[in-house]
Amino acid sequence: MKRIIRPAALATLLLVSASAGTFAASDSSETYRQLSLFGDVFERVRASYVEEVSDKELIEAAINGMLSSLDPHSSYLSAESFDDMQVQTRGEFGGLGIEVTLENGLVRVVSPIDDTPAFRAGIQPGDYISHLDGEPVLGMTLADAVERMRGKVDTEITLTILRGETEPFDVTLKRAVIVIESVRGRLEGDIGYVRVTTFSEKTDTELQATIAELTEEAGGQLSGFILDLRNNPGGLLDQAIAMSDDFLDKGEIVSTRGRDDGNAQRFNAEAGDVLNGVPMIVLINGGSASASEIVAGALQDHHRAILLGTRTFGKGSVQTVIPLQGQGAIRLTTARYYTPSGRSIQALGIEPDIEVQQAIVEIVEADQDRSEADLRGALQNETMGVTEPIELEAEELDEPAESETPAETDDETDAEEDAEPVAAPAEEAPEPVDYQLTRALDLLRGLALITGQATE
Repeated sequence: MKRIIRPAALATLLLVSASAGTFAASDSSETYRQLSLFGDVFERVRASYVEEVSDKELIEAAINGMLSSLDPHSSYLSAESFDDMQVQTRGEFGGLGIEVTLENGLVRVVSPIDDTPAFRAGIQPGDYISHLDGEPVLGMTLADAVERMRGKVDTEITLTILRGETEPFDVTLKRAVIVIESVRGRLEGDIGYVRVTTFSEKTDTELQATIAELTEEAGGQLSGFILDLRNNPGGLLDQAIAMSDDFLDKGEIVSTRGRDDGNAQRFNAEAGDVLNGVPMIVLINGGSASASEIVAGALQDHHRAILLGTRTFGKGSVQTVIPLQGQGAIRLTTARYYTPSGRSIQALGIEPDIEVQQAIVEIVEADQDRSEADLRGALQNETMGVTEPIELEAEELDEPAESETPAETDDETDAEEDAEPVAAPAEEAPEPVDYQLTRALDLLRGLALITGQATE
């Protein structure tokens, strides 16, 4: 015989569960009436739904519905999902390598993670996922969609992508173990370039080590520094604060304010700049979200760095993960964060100081190759040494010189036509130019030149 939970008993159970957590139970008659309504619906579904559904499934679905109705970032994490999330913050997890949110009933891509199946397949920030293996995501919770995209390594899943005005198209991805190398760096001449892909537990430690290596490689002094936060979906708040502190000597980094004014928090920088005031540019775009926006906003407000790129994603809320004993956890939006100047970027994003759209650059051939040196009687440059003047007749400027080799005979021409054609060696396709990075490098080099002239 099946165990039956009566509405009143269920209401009492829910109230006890709430009081055992972080929420205080309300003893108002209205609260009891609403919980009784929930119990009635619960019992009717258990008794009359066309297929048998477990109590666990119904309760989890109810919790999920309650949280997901609040905002796109609040959700319930089952025990398995909670374990996955903890692994992810340590920098390694299984899946496709894609950060997503829920928008208008569809899964919206915030950012693909570098060197993951999603990144290699060309998934872009702003793409919408409408189907998973042919099943519509409309009606799914974000947790459901994420769970379906995860799975055993080397298994495949097909995503239906909506991108701009183009027709929907399918992309088949093979799941992999996603190991995130959150910090990568290299020298561009004497300018340090560091890309941060996410904010996990060791991000700040890796950043400091990378900067130290680049500084040593540059001979002890960098002339400029570029921090690339493009397509960085965020991560741990404490890592964003620590990274901002690396470049600031003093002042507020970020503040968080919840429903209760008494719980407001302010985080301030400690003395010490790892770059010793070296000119700095931060690259941002529409895939820069959450923790990335905290760093960008702090450095912009303190005039420590120039922000270059395009407007950021605009996620200005803080989520707290609250474990539920033996039952997973809930991810609950508990506060908004504000940049040092007091601005909220929620749904607005951060505007760059210099807007630069990503673009494809083509080299335009010059219309003519002549210069002053080609003109008859042009003055010589005395700083380049004395050379014999080149005497040219006027006609020679317009007509090609005669060939010094004998003209080919008809027989030789025929022989070449009969010969097997020799294939030209295949040329490797040039790597695409990162236009935004190029602009940042040019700007820093210009600043270095001005600074050098000023100190001479």
